[in-house]
Amino acid sequence: MADLFDTPGSEGAAPRPLADRLRPATLSEVIGQRQVLGEDAPLGVMLSSGSLSSLILWGPPGVGKTTIARLLADETDLEFVQISAIFSGVADLKKVFEAARQRRRVGQGTLLFVDEIHRFNKAQQDGFLPHMEDGTILLVGATTENPSFELNAALLSRSQVLVLERLGPEDMEHLLERAEAVLERSLPLDAEARGALKDMADGDGRALLNLVEQVAAWKVAQPLDRDALSARLMRRAAKYDKNGEEHYNLISALHKSVRGSDPDAALYWFARMLAGGEDPRFLARRLVRMAVEDIGLADPQAQSVCLDSWNTYERLGSPEGELALSQAVIYLALAPKSNANYVAYKGAMNLAKKTGSAMPPAHILNAPTSMMKDLGYGSGYNYDHDAEDAFSGQNYFPDGVARPGLYQPVERGFERDLKKRVEYFDKLRQKRQSD
Repeated sequence: MADLFDTPGSEGAAPRPLADRLRPATLSEVIGQRQVLGEDAPLGVMLSSGSLSSLILWGPPGVGKTTIARLLADETDLEFVQISAIFSGVADLKKVFEAARQRRRVGQGTLLFVDEIHRFNKAQQDGFLPHMEDGTILLVGATTENPSFELNAALLSRSQVLVLERLGPEDMEHLLERAEAVLERSLPLDAEARGALKDMADGDGRALLNLVEQVAAWKVAQPLDRDALSARLMRRAAKYDKNGEEHYNLISALHKSVRGSDPDAALYWFARMLAGGEDPRFLARRLVRMAVEDIGLADPQAQSVCLDSWNTYERLGSPEGELALSQAVIYLALAPKSNANYVAYKGAMNLAKKTGSAMPPAHILNAPTSMMKDLGYGSGYNYDHDAEDAFSGQNYFPDGVARPGLYQPVERGFERDLKKRVEYFDKLRQKRQSD
């Protein structure tokens, strides 16, 4: 039976973690990422054509960014040089570039792998450009952050961004089987606990192998079930950055689930954000926005429900107050939807910018002085309460600005009634203007 930390061909060597022992020797051994490594995928095409460009590998931790970069160097006979943006400064970069130039003089290319490349500032990122352009280095950067937010446009224009994905259930099972083959024994887990172990790793292959190391070291008489495993291991915290890409991804998912009238999905994303440590007040504020933007006057009560839920949260605090917010999530998801107010507001803003400083028509201007009366301010104004049906039908837009019809209520919820009112006043306006 192989010991977990054996190093073939040596005795007394430093222990080798399982993740290091299972590191793929070729790109074909990489688990997952077929969308970039497949025969017709970007890297597969580059390698088959013998034309590898600089790359940015974007993806969560533990999905193979470093491994893929190292294997690309092997496949293309380039010298692999690795640095981390966390620990490297300008002086370190100068040494790396000079060494790469020396290699180039003797016909040896360099693949420079920069881990956490988004940690470099703008000036440092710009420093790569001339060495990429003259062929001194082939840059492969790795980042867990959205490159379009964190990397310079000039650097992105000289690189191809490849998106690496979390390992799926089949990938995680494949990785488990490889680990058991190296260990020469199965993990002491029943089927349900085995699934729970993969769930704990949350799509991170390196995290899974670290968990496997812990489980493999246990001395147990019979396979453990899910509860026993959970008692011995702590679930890995879900990936969530309250100020980064994941924050925006999840709030987008919550908003679109509400807009799509799916209360179950909306509650799921709401819970995911809370579990990740999101401030409930941020969620309360966004729920009010959803009520105004996507429901509007189709259900005027939706806004009040959100504000009341927010107020309840402030009075109860956590964790009880979150239940009030979840109630608002359900209400919004099931409420009739209308963006008529949102569209009307945007249309009004565009019209306001287009018409500039156009004055209101004179008949609706106040005339507090005699001079203003002499200028015609307020002349011809019809007091609506004195008109038939309390509606004069006068024009309230600037002279020369055609009535745009900004607000177009939908045939849903309370806006059905508002639509009837709009149509009623439109007909009455036409009648008054024709009289």
